[in-house]
Formats: sequence, structure tokens, C-alpha cells
Amino acid sequence: MLHLVFQPSPLILTRLHHQTAVIFLNHATVMLLKDSQCQAAVQSLVKTSNCYVLSDDLAIRGIMAHDLIDGLQLITYQTFVELTCQNTPIQSWT
Repeated sequence: MLHLVFQPSPLILTRLHHQTAVIFLNHATVMLLKDSQCQAAVQSLVKTSNCYVLSDDLAIRGIMAHDLIDGLQLITYQTFVELTCQNTPIQSWT
């Protein structure tokens, strides 16, 4: 199953453990910053799931890769499309 996370929500993070793939998009990217209030939950999630973040969403917000919690994988739109084709069903969290 592929989870698409669009909004920052610590509650959503608690529901995503042991999932195949999680992609953070749009405003959800701010949860991935080092020293964020969600840092512990994100660190726990990356240990149990493949976690991705869309590089264009980071660029729009001026976030650099070194600002992110370790274990996240930066992806392009092409990889985003590939992941949506490879992982079904898809759950969106907004």
C-alpha cells in the first residue's frame, strides 16, 4: 500500500508504521525537518517503512536535503509516478 501524506499531522504518523511506502508531499514536508516536533515519530517511521519526499516540494519551501531527518529518500515526479504504479492501493491523507 502506498500512503500519500499532504498535510502535517503527528496523528497520521502514528498510523503509518510498517507500511510499504509513504510519500510526503506539499505541506507535510515541514514535519520532516530535524528538530521538528514530529522528529521522533518520523525517525521511528523511517525504520519500519520506505519513506519518500518529493524534491520539488522541498525546493519550493527552501528546504535542503541536509535539513531533513535521516532515512528519507528524495524522489522526482518520475519516481513518484513509478511508485504509484507499483504500489496499490493508494491512501491519501489530507
